[in-house]
Amino acid sequence: MTDTSRGCCGPDCCGDDAAVTTLAPRVAKAAPAAPEPGEALRGEVRAKYGAAATRAAEGKTATCGCGTSCCGDGTEEWDPITSDLYEEGQVQGIPAEALLASLGCGNPTALAALSPGETVLDLGSGGGIDVLLSAQRVGPTGKAYGLDMTDEMLALAQENKRKSGLTNVEFLRGEIEHIPLPSGSVDVIISNCVINLSADKAQVLREAHRVLGPGGRFAVSDVVLRGELPDPVRRSMGLWTGCVSGALHEDEYRRLLSAAGFHDISIEPTRVYSADDVKALLDSAGLEDDGLVAATEGKVMSAFVRAVK
Repeated sequence: MTDTSRGCCGPDCCGDDAAVTTLAPRVAKAAPAAPEPGEALRGEVRAKYGAAATRAAEGKTATCGCGTSCCGDGTEEWDPITSDLYEEGQVQGIPAEALLASLGCGNPTALAALSPGETVLDLGSGGGIDVLLSAQRVGPTGKAYGLDMTDEMLALAQENKRKSGLTNVEFLRGEIEHIPLPSGSVDVIISNCVINLSADKAQVLREAHRVLGPGGRFAVSDVVLRGELPDPVRRSMGLWTGCVSGALHEDEYRRLLSAAGFHDISIEPTRVYSADDVKALLDSAGLEDDGLVAATEGKVMSAFVRAVK
């Protein structure tokens, strides 16, 4: 059972509880098996991001996000993936709890160039910051949906919606592999560092294509790979839920988007992670081998991913 009272993220926890077994052990121990697709992985993601939502609801920074572990000891961890994504002027009128729960790797609402009257869907909407920003941009004649599978995040998002006063917002419970909306019902799909968490990214992209109308735009921020990760990094559950080991290589991202039916595909790097960034990411998962830093540096980046139906 997950102890969310102290902000612990599933089995990848910090602290002195000897009964808890980490799935991302230090490299001196045997490497864990690669994460299996399906409900086991979803459970890890739900636990980690549920704990993040609990922290945000309490007015604390949701430190157990993409690039960090969730130690729950009151210390604030610097996260190289989620830090400094929004300028102050961009989040006026957005509840503080929505910003605290922001665990993305970019600002897809700016990327998407939303227009009044459009319908937008945020895949993995978390505390709702990008949904609320989208609702402001599309105006009262438009609609902003948020889709998330984590009950704690949905509850936080609903409260943030109430505080914002926006009425053109709807949060949906579900998985991004099975979007609960009709075909052709959306003009724009955004997402902020969530697709990399899925065990079936091809299905996510097929579903995105299905719910978009003709000419619909796919405009997401995501963690993307530029090279092959070392085995201990690739097999770490802590770095899968930390948005790294499950990320697609940029060539594979393009291939899957094309196979789903998209065209005009582009991937624009926004931040290539330095050695210091990589060390922070590896430390968060308990991987302390300096050789892994050198082997991973320059192979992980945040990027804007665009495509058209």
